[in-house]
Amino acid sequence: MKPLRILLADDHALVRAGFCSLIEKLGYQVIGEANDGQEVLRMLPTLQPDIILMDIAMPGMNGLETTIRIQKEYPAVRVVILSMHATIEYARRAVRAGAAGYILKDASAAELDLAILAVGRGETFLSPRIAKFIVADYAGKVSFSDRAIDQLTSRQREILQMIAEGRSRKEIAENLNISVKTYDSHRAQIMEQVGLHSAAELFRFATKANQLPNDE
Repeated sequence: MKPLRILLADDHALVRAGFCSLIEKLGYQVIGEANDGQEVLRMLPTLQPDIILMDIAMPGMNGLETTIRIQKEYPAVRVVILSMHATIEYARRAVRAGAAGYILKDASAAELDLAILAVGRGETFLSPRIAKFIVADYAGKVSFSDRAIDQLTSRQREILQMIAEGRSRKEIAENLNISVKTYDSHRAQIMEQVGLHSAAELFRFATKANQLPNDE
């Protein structure tokens, strides 16, 4: 069998160098490196990799946005998201975007090897540290109704989208040209209206809202 052909995407040159060395030691072929999502999309028609190992947080077009585009335009290419976030929220978003794998950047070489092998076989691989939370989530332990989302205003859904993107309260306030105090008021209204009781619940709700089309 020919070695799996891998495209590596990360905006840090030293990180790419480290991953390239490790990947080649594991017996795979690194056929290209990209700094961001736009560069990945430009390289795909020519390189045609089997797997893309892609950082979740890149400037411009991030890993999740790029994964969505890849699944639409190059469905045969498998994407493994590389992330520093060992949280269910980020992993859920990666799976929803169409990623075949989600692995933490501090994972061992053995775990990376398992991830590449599994995804190369057409399977899905999730870092063991978060896999159990994903299973519990899809089993329905945490769910919110679409109806609750539909009753929100356009501005409230706009705020939820930015919360789902992981932006800070200051960033959201600046983006909307409002004060942080006004943002806090909007946030409190959303939580009261939908019946949320913590920042974690709000993030999960925002993530779900961000997956639905906005008809307003």
